[in-house]
Amino acid sequence: MIGQATGYKSKALATWIALVVGAFGLHRFYLHGPRDPWGWLFPLPALVGLYGVHRARQLGQDDHLAWFLIPLLGLVLATAMLSAIVYALMPDEKWNARYNPGGRVSRSGWATVIGAALALLIGAGVLMATIAFSGQRFFEFQAEQAPGAGH
Repeated sequence: MIGQATGYKSKALATWIALVVGAFGLHRFYLHGPRDPWGWLFPLPALVGLYGVHRARQLGQDDHLAWFLIPLLGLVLATAMLSAIVYALMPDEKWNARYNPGGRVSRSGWATVIGAALALLIGAGVLMATIAFSGQRFFEFQAEQAPGAGH
C-alpha cells in the first residue's frame, strides 16, 4: 500500500486501537503511518462533535448548533467501530498479506473476537442513538419553523 508504515502489525492491536481511540484515527495511523489521508479525516469531526456535547451541557438541549455538531461525533464513532469489526473479521491470510507481507504472522485470538463483539455492541448503539437524536432534533426544528408554532 502507498505510504504504509513498515513493521509487524497486530490484528488484535489494530482492532482494539479502533475500538478505544478510533474516533481520532489512531488505528489508521497505526496501520498506514502518519501520512494516511483517511486517518486525518477522523480527529476534526470528533473534536467538533465533542464541542457540540460541551455546548449542549453548558447551554441546554435547545442549542441548535449542538444539534448539528453532536451527530458528527456519533458518525465518527460508528465509523471507527466498523473499522474495528472489519479488522477483526478479516481472514488471517488476507491480514498478513496486506499488513505483514513476508514478515511475522498475525493470528486471531480471543482478544480479536472480544474486540469485534464490543465494537459491534458499541457501534450499533452509537449509530442508533445518532439516528434517533438527529431525527428528533430535525422534527423539533421543523415544528419550530411551522406557521403558528406556539413559541
